[in-house]
Amino acid sequence: MATFLYKLGRFAFRRRHFVALIWVALLTLAGVGAASAPAAGSTSFSIPGTEAQKAFDLLDQRFPGSSSDGATARVVFKAPAGEKMTDKLNKATVKSTVKELADGSEVTSVTDPYKTHAVSEDGTVVYASVRYDVSGMELKDSSRDALEAAGHDAQKAGLTVEIGGDALQAGAEPGAAGEVVGLAIAAVVLVVTLGSLVAAGLPLLTAIIGVGIGVSTITALAKTLDLGDTTSTLALMIGLAVGIDYALFIVSRYRGELAEGRDREEAVGRAAGTAGSAVVFAGLTVVIALAGLSVVGVPMLTKMGLAAAGTVVVSVLIALTMIPALLGYAGKRVKAAGAKRGKSDTGAPAKPASAKPGLGERWASFVVRRPAAVLLLGVVGLGAVALPASQLELGLPDDGSQPTSTTQRRAYDLLSDGFGPGFNGPLMIVVDAKDSADPKAAATTVTDGIKDLKDVASVSPAMFNEAGDTATITVVPSSKPSSVRTEDLVHAIRDEGAGVKADTDARVLVTGTTAMNIDFSQKLNDALVPYLALVVGLAFLLLIAVFRSVLVPLKAALGFLLSVLAALGAVVAVFQWGWLGGLLGVEQTGPIMSMMPIFMVGVVFGLAMDYEVFLVTRMREAYVHGESPGQAVVTGFRHSARVVGAAAIIMMSVFGGFITSSESMIKMIGFGLAIAVFFDAFVVRMAIVPAVLALLGKRAWWLPKWLDRALPNVDVEGEGLRTLSDTKAGQDDEDEDRELVRA
Repeated sequence: MATFLYKLGRFAFRRRHFVALIWVALLTLAGVGAASAPAAGSTSFSIPGTEAQKAFDLLDQRFPGSSSDGATARVVFKAPAGEKMTDKLNKATVKSTVKELADGSEVTSVTDPYKTHAVSEDGTVVYASVRYDVSGMELKDSSRDALEAAGHDAQKAGLTVEIGGDALQAGAEPGAAGEVVGLAIAAVVLVVTLGSLVAAGLPLLTAIIGVGIGVSTITALAKTLDLGDTTSTLALMIGLAVGIDYALFIVSRYRGELAEGRDREEAVGRAAGTAGSAVVFAGLTVVIALAGLSVVGVPMLTKMGLAAAGTVVVSVLIALTMIPALLGYAGKRVKAAGAKRGKSDTGAPAKPASAKPGLGERWASFVVRRPAAVLLLGVVGLGAVALPASQLELGLPDDGSQPTSTTQRRAYDLLSDGFGPGFNGPLMIVVDAKDSADPKAAATTVTDGIKDLKDVASVSPAMFNEAGDTATITVVPSSKPSSVRTEDLVHAIRDEGAGVKADTDARVLVTGTTAMNIDFSQKLNDALVPYLALVVGLAFLLLIAVFRSVLVPLKAALGFLLSVLAALGAVVAVFQWGWLGGLLGVEQTGPIMSMMPIFMVGVVFGLAMDYEVFLVTRMREAYVHGESPGQAVVTGFRHSARVVGAAAIIMMSVFGGFITSSESMIKMIGFGLAIAVFFDAFVVRMAIVPAVLALLGKRAWWLPKWLDRALPNVDVEGEGLRTLSDTKAGQDDEDEDRELVRA
């Protein structure tokens, strides 16, 4: 591996015009594809195998033309103080608004609240339901404008009008201002770490090119592959972070090789062979973690993971080829580590023997002397932060989780106040009576049984399809959609349905947004253990080959579990309990997004293994070359701690920029990943890892002889490069070029 990447790096350095042209051409091609691609349509959300999804599919079959996946809106009217919505003038305003809404080209139906009895008990609130023949993502802007205009007309008459539902659904805003700040912080960190604006600009440039290719490709394929806005946001988030970090490690190693007196081409080759090898395996762990989301069985999550994994692959390839090419263009403007401006940048050691040890080296020496105390403090500290995770409640965001400044949230609150907290999360009961001798009697049995259950606010009469073999019943819970009581009610109705099936041969299914959320959370919970086993298992095998050790990969996996549990605890404390919520712009606390735990496990595991590979490979390199285990830890920190710390700060800055997003899911993901990187890089990798290695000593690098013989020699530490002489490398330039072109 190291030898191949060494040759690839030298090739890219010498053939820099060709390499740069290839990447610019790919970026242009992806950009043109994105610009000319048709606009993305509806992003389908399905949960195969769940009862809620089966009921939804059955409704499409038995109620054809009902546009069950069409966008919906609830226009909520509230009377001025001292008046009621049943007053003559207010009633006339509502009827005029309903008539205006019905004229929309994409509208299939609008309900009159006075005919459907959609009037609150105190008469102060009414609502009209609007249904469209296309989904919220496909709805024309003109239809949204007409919806808002109708509401404004009613407001002019003195009514309070708010609009809820997915008809006003808009694409996720990633928080552009915050992301610019994040990139600015990353740029400052790069300048401080690499010592010059030119060197700092290389990782930023290659990361932007990589993300540009990845996100543009996703945009170009969005319509064909049914990819949503969140998919490109995730790819942008992950691609920027790893793209900058991977390039940073190679540029930093290049400067170190220059400081050892090597010429620029040789330094590029050795940087690509050593740091580049670490980049490849770190990237592989991220790709495994993201692609592994496919095992969950939720198409949307699978597409998000695969798209982000593809962007990571592009970031790795760019780091291995375009960074060497750009270093060739930069020439002497990228100086050796430790070189001062205007001074010679080659031929001098990176750090004179008499120089004061760096912060990382001093910290590693302290940890090696006090490993037990550092290990105990790190584990106990992360354990304390992880405690809130024991109170984790899962759900999916709805209008109730929107900021109070939005009309969707205000409509949600008006409906809750006027009709009860469960009104915003009605349950749809589907009675499949095709095999029943008396469908109407079966529906009546179901209705009567549900009325007897606790936490039921109302049950609507059964409505049959034209064939008369399938009925729908709407049940309004007495508690809010995300509550445990509502979840218990769903399970109780399903238990009731088992008895109905035995007595009447009618099948009872529960669906609706609330039931879909419950089933989605359960599916993710069921998939968590298999997912962990797959991802951690594959990465464990990969790391055994990288580190030639059993205990080091085991320690890496256990450290990751500490990081992710602590990060989940922090997410619960902020987004569920509200701690520091005002500081982070969290206006509404509530259940944590259902996909957050499994998503965080996947992404954080990949990123955690990045730091493990970058930091520990330098330790193994020192150990293989004869240093004692304790001294190898110190040496690894001397060479890598500063760069790993800088990489972590960059990742935190990039992820933290998404906290400013108005989309609650993006905000939560950004915070969760940023805090997870902090815990993993600065507590686990910088404290717990060296402490454990110091305690284990030589046992840390133990590997059974039979396994050592069976494993391939990936040579991440670049041992094979030491056999290459500089003169021979120069003589073989043309041979290397021909070999790489053939490959």
